[in-house]
Formats: sequence, structure tokens, C-alpha cells
Amino acid sequence: MSTKIIISPGKYIQGNGELAHIENYTKNYGRKPFIIADEFVTGLTKDIVDKSYKANNAEYVMELFKGECSKVEINRLKALAEEKGCDMVVGIGGGKTLDTAKAIAFYIGCPVIVVPTIASTDAPCSALAVLYTEEGTFDEYLLLPTNPSVVLIDTQIIAAAPVRLLVAGMGDALATYFEARACKRSNAVTMAGGNVTEGAFALAELCYKTLISDGLKAKLVAESKISNSSVEKIIEANIYLSGIGFESGGLAAAHAIHNGLTVLEECHHLYHGEKVAFGTLTQLVLENAPMEEIKEVIEFCKSVGLPTTLEDMGAQNVTEEQLRKVAEASVAEGETIHNMPFNVTADDVYAAILTADKLGKYFK
Repeated sequence: MSTKIIISPGKYIQGNGELAHIENYTKNYGRKPFIIADEFVTGLTKDIVDKSYKANNAEYVMELFKGECSKVEINRLKALAEEKGCDMVVGIGGGKTLDTAKAIAFYIGCPVIVVPTIASTDAPCSALAVLYTEEGTFDEYLLLPTNPSVVLIDTQIIAAAPVRLLVAGMGDALATYFEARACKRSNAVTMAGGNVTEGAFALAELCYKTLISDGLKAKLVAESKISNSSVEKIIEANIYLSGIGFESGGLAAAHAIHNGLTVLEECHHLYHGEKVAFGTLTQLVLENAPMEEIKEVIEFCKSVGLPTTLEDMGAQNVTEEQLRKVAEASVAEGETIHNMPFNVTADDVYAAILTADKLGKYFK
């Protein structure tokens, strides 16, 4: 029998105004937290954080994150955390801030708490940090031995962020169920280091059902920068259900095709989840999924504003040669497309992209 593994953060806490209770959550992991946030997020959260620590006569150190999750920045902040005698790390902000916090905590050997201020990807819950060079190009993946001790979500802050970020998170989450399903069929090894557990698969499936039932409602509510039960459900789907689902359920064609699309300059303006949404549609074409399923995915994407055609992504004028480069990058050695339950070639991906584009147009 194969080994099945599910991994997750120690605690997932979500609610309106939860950041105001941050001291209450950090005190269980250390007596002096080292908190990082970029300039914008510091302006947004510093008073809330300060009030929480002052009310409890607790100390903390807050430092400015300079914006790039690079080894230079990680080392700079790590040195400051050690110098100030901090015994835990907190990251408040977007993906790069959270990944930097995870990396600092890993190198110091202390707990980390992450506080996402946007719900645009499923990365916060993961035992992974993506490192970049100082110029902002991809450097390497830092695989961590544990997931964050706590993922703390203040839905009031997330609902106030631009709605396109929430929608991009839905695009990232959209792939979760279909990729986990492919990995389950092929018995692939996930990022958790084992095969798909029933629990991870159930969460991946719930993630998809939640998007279909509440995605459009959440988008419409979040346009007014407020939160309600639909927004709460989608934030949980984007961050937690998709986070456990992708890491312990597995990645397949959708994310590999996203990686392929990054070779197109025409797609550089798109968020991660926007490209993943089109990658999901392309994966369903590769699988020759039932037409009802493809139609449901396209209609969901259209309703919330995720791309279903090359034109939606600003890539309507790309050449065959460019698309073949996308297809080749998608099937590179080590890519997650090889977790599909059948062999996939660059020709298969090229044909699937063209077909997905035509289906997207057909259902317009």
C-alpha cells in the first residue's frame, strides 16, 4: 500500500476584525514577535497591531519589508530579528511578505504566523516559500519542514482589497479539485510527500462546490468593499480549502500550463490565478472532460471575470510559434503536468490551448 500524507497549518483562524486580537494568538508561540509588513500594509495595520500589544502589556518588534522575497532581504531581516532577541516571526501582507516571514522563521528555527491581507492565491497555508533575485526574477523554491503555526485571516481587511485580487484567488482555487482528481487517478505523489488522502480530496471538492455556489455573490458583495457569508466562504475556499487541496491533493496540468503561459509577454499583466483559470479549462480539454463540466467551468469564469479565451488574456495575436513555446514549457521535465493519468506531449497541450480558446468563444 502507498503512503498517504496530508499537511496543514497548526491553526486556521478567520473572522471580521481578527487582527485586533493578534497578541492573543502570538503569545502561545513566543514572548517577543518579529513582525514584518511592507510600507502600504504597515500604514494599514500598525495602529491595530500596536493597540493589541499595548492592551496586554506585551512587546513586539515591527520592521519594514522592502518588497522582494530575496536572500538578501531575508538575511537582512533575520539579522534584525536575532539582534532584537525575537523568538517568533509574523508576516502581514501579500505573498512575498508571507514567504519572507516563513523563510526568516525557518533559518532562525522558530514558529511563524502569517496574516494574509489579500486572498489572491492559496499559498499562505503551505510549507513553501518562493524566492526571487533582488531584480525580481524567480530564484528557487524553499521547501519548509512545517506549515505555518497559525494562518490568521481578518476578512474585513481582505474584503477592502481590490476585488480583482479576490477573483484571481478564485481562479487559483478553481484548479484545485480538477488537479487533485487527476493526481488521485494517477496515484501521483503530492507536495506533501505522499499520495492523495481522502481528506485532502474532500476539501478540494468542497473548494470547487463553494466557488460555484458563492463565487459570483462574493464578487458582487466585495465590489462594495464589505464582507458577508458569501465573501467569508470564498476567502476560506481561496486560502484554506485550496491551500490544503493543492499541497496535499496535488498539482497537475492547470498549473503547468500557467507556468507555460508565463513565457508570453502578452500575459505578464495577468495575476497567477487568472492564468491558472485558463490552464484549468485547458486541462479539462486534455482530459476530454464531459461537456457539462466544461460548460460549468466556462460559465463560472465568465460570471466572475476570469479569462476563458486567449483574447481575454490579451494574447489574441500570438503566433503558432509562440503558442508552441507555451506548450513546450508546460511539459518541461519536472513539470506537474506529468502527474496527469496519461502521457501528455507538447503537441497535446498546443491542441488543447486552441480548443479551450474555441470553447471559450463558443460559450460567449
